Amino acid sequence: MDGAGVPLSLIVSGANRHDVKLLASTLDSIVVVRPKASPHRPQNLCADKGYAGRPAAQAMKERGYTPHVRQRWEETQACRRVQRARRWVVERTHSWFNRFRKLLVRYEKTAANYLALLHCAAALICWRMC
Repeated sequence: MDGAGVPLSLIVSGANRHDVKLLASTLDSIVVVRPKASPHRPQNLCADKGYAGRPAAQAMKERGYTPHVRQRWEETQACRRVQRARRWVVERTHSWFNRFRKLLVRYEKTAANYLALLHCAAALICWRMC
């Protein structure tokens, strides 16, 4: 997701898989063309503590991102002086997906059908954001 909560890529997997296992495939499936990273304008990637660790940091750096992974207490201390933490953007976007009742409970047998419905919902969310 970008800073406004617009979905940039989707990956379907089982509910028992940890998010960090799907980081590389999620970053590879981003459909928006990114501007070239430069010293003056680096490509930042903010993540929560679930993405802490050497494999996740290496996957982010290999794809040209500058990783920013903070623990929750570090983020709240850094934002106290300036502004509140912006973790609600992800939860808000998940809520937008849950408004599509067909997606709330997965009844589709194949992952391809469910992914197609997710892409349709993401397109509608992007359309509404314009």
